[in-house]
Amino acid sequence: MLSKNTVENVLYAALSTGGDFAEVFVEDKYNTSMKMVGGLLEDNISGRDFGVGIRIFNGIHSIYAYTNDAKEENLIKVAKEAAFALQSSQKDIVLNLLKGTIDNKHYIKQIPSSVEKFKKVEMMRKGYESAKNYDPLISQVTVNYLDEEQRVLIANSEGVFIEDQRIRTRISLQAVAAKDGEMQVGFYGPGAAMGFEFFDHINVEDVGKEAARIAKTMILADYCPSGQMPVIIHNEFGGVLFHEACGHALEATFVSKGTSAFCDKLGKQVASPLVTAIDDGTIQNGWGSTNIDDEGTPTQRNILIENGILKSYLIDKLGGRRMGMDSTGSARRQSYKYAPTSRMNNTFIASGESSFEEIISKTEKGLYAKKLGGGSVNPATGDFNFAVMEGYLVEKGEIIKPVRGATLIGNGVKVLEKIDMVGNNLALGQGMCGSASGSIPANVGQPTIRVSSLTVGGRKGDE
Repeated sequence: MLSKNTVENVLYAALSTGGDFAEVFVEDKYNTSMKMVGGLLEDNISGRDFGVGIRIFNGIHSIYAYTNDAKEENLIKVAKEAAFALQSSQKDIVLNLLKGTIDNKHYIKQIPSSVEKFKKVEMMRKGYESAKNYDPLISQVTVNYLDEEQRVLIANSEGVFIEDQRIRTRISLQAVAAKDGEMQVGFYGPGAAMGFEFFDHINVEDVGKEAARIAKTMILADYCPSGQMPVIIHNEFGGVLFHEACGHALEATFVSKGTSAFCDKLGKQVASPLVTAIDDGTIQNGWGSTNIDDEGTPTQRNILIENGILKSYLIDKLGGRRMGMDSTGSARRQSYKYAPTSRMNNTFIASGESSFEEIISKTEKGLYAKKLGGGSVNPATGDFNFAVMEGYLVEKGEIIKPVRGATLIGNGVKVLEKIDMVGNNLALGQGMCGSASGSIPANVGQPTIRVSSLTVGGRKGDE
């Protein structure tokens, strides 16, 4: 991508005014994005994105610049301009770049760019037809297909010089059910760090049926009552609540600046003893997995909370400098246009000992949130609200009926303390996570959990 000699010259230029760390990030990415609405292909975009990012540290201060002109003279010019913006006293520089090796955990069988587009469209159409034909109540179906092939080279003044390849494929379906002038939406979007062989591991028709099932179930449901009640949150994408309400607050992005609800709580009880939470960037072919993070540090399995005790934060290099702690392999970025910062990879609550049936049967009255939708959270306080995409009332230990319009309102730290049952059915769901370094693929997950008391927003429909 760039020669070692060129990279060395750029790093020398970056450190020419006295910075104490410099980094070069080179990205070459091919991607395909297609959208089908009403059975017709509306968008069909393929392209290449290439560029170089240069970052310099001086203590806990940093500056970032990027360009898509990779000629050596231009890169040196950009590096020097950035260096002058972060200048201090000049010092001697000695670089010794060592070629790193990758233990590739993610075997790719079929590179997406080697697959003809009509085969990708065939997969989309299968999903569309299965969702549209699920029931007459389904009025509209949208299918999105994405694949990307990203090659990166990461080098820095500490001697790192390493390359990696990341390949991902995803299909997502949104179904709309309509009745009496009202509409409800169902969504399902599996993905993986795989090539086109991903479709050997999932059934696209089942994906379409699942999106349509959610939409139909909710359009026929009564409105959810509001109030304080036990809430059972299902596995897979139910983990988005932990991801948003707690996971972001464990990132050095917030912790290092003192703006997290978890500041100064290492070694302290922050959750129910039933809760163990993990971020694992090494899961084979996981949607949020990479061999190395975007600073060249090998990804790892980080135990964040163990039996309710806070054990670790998610740390990048700059956050680590501010906190006096080592990187946890958690630096991520959308592209070369963003400086990396601490982010989640595959984040989940670990399995417990209760069965799903036991959790339901031991709930006298409450809400079963089978699928969560979008929401918002304040990382400084942990306060959140989340829409329930698919919900059911539970009475006397049984699931009684579906309900719509429910919202979960609470505080992430308090929710962790109120988890009183954890299931044994861990599953992961795929999503895109937005933060300071752009939008990145991230897995969320958990087994079914029960929160003993949570505020549910809703309203009663016609009796």
